[in-house]
Amino acid sequence: MASLGGFVEFFQKGKTFRPKKKFEPGTLKYSLHKQAQASLSSGINLRSVVTLPPGEDLNDWIAVHVVDFFNRINLIYGTVCEYCTESSCPTMSGGPKFEYLWADGGKYKKPTALPAPQYISHLMDWVETQINDEHTFPVTVDVPFPKAFIPLCKKILTRLFRVFVHVYIHHFDRIVAIGAEAHVNTCYKHFYYFITEFDLVPQKEFEPLKDMTAKICHDNPEPPIESNHRRHQKYQSRLRRGAYLPRLVSVYK
Repeated sequence: MASLGGFVEFFQKGKTFRPKKKFEPGTLKYSLHKQAQASLSSGINLRSVVTLPPGEDLNDWIAVHVVDFFNRINLIYGTVCEYCTESSCPTMSGGPKFEYLWADGGKYKKPTALPAPQYISHLMDWVETQINDEHTFPVTVDVPFPKAFIPLCKKILTRLFRVFVHVYIHHFDRIVAIGAEAHVNTCYKHFYYFITEFDLVPQKEFEPLKDMTAKICHDNPEPPIESNHRRHQKYQSRLRRGAYLPRLVSVYK
């Protein structure tokens, strides 16, 4: 398994889809961010890394991870975005049986089908707006978290998970081509362990990657990258034939 400590360094050599969101030094969230990064770099088991540290506030812990995952998924998508076009990806989907609709209460008041690059662009803009709003994402301890904070984080993480789904199913060949498979797998494991630890994403969202998740999200040593690649090729082949998936198209809003 690749270390998350070198994740950013690896992907910063390529294209970034959005600028990074950073924490201000001296704030509690900055300290929690550094604590989490130190744990990741030390090679601690990822399932243990996501647990809430003793004495820390759950809202702060979730806020830090939402921002970190937003940054990492931006980096991952940045490596494939030139291949994710309106012609190659006319819908935001996760294989032939899962389609995602966009709604933001503004321009798109009703759930709307969009090409994948448009969906993801709107998604990243929307997430960035949320995490930059100090009323919804407080940066100091004297500003309380709003009552809707956890539901908002659930919505953010659910939508970010769909980017993983789209990248894994439709653009994994690009990830392999640049030698990023181990890094993306490790980031996915970290993300998956975190959202399941705190029940932040509905179970139905996991369906498109259910088989892959069962294979890579475990605590035993992972097989070498080449073996992972062959396994992924088999998975994608079966996915295109409709294996692992319901017969009807599932449309998620």
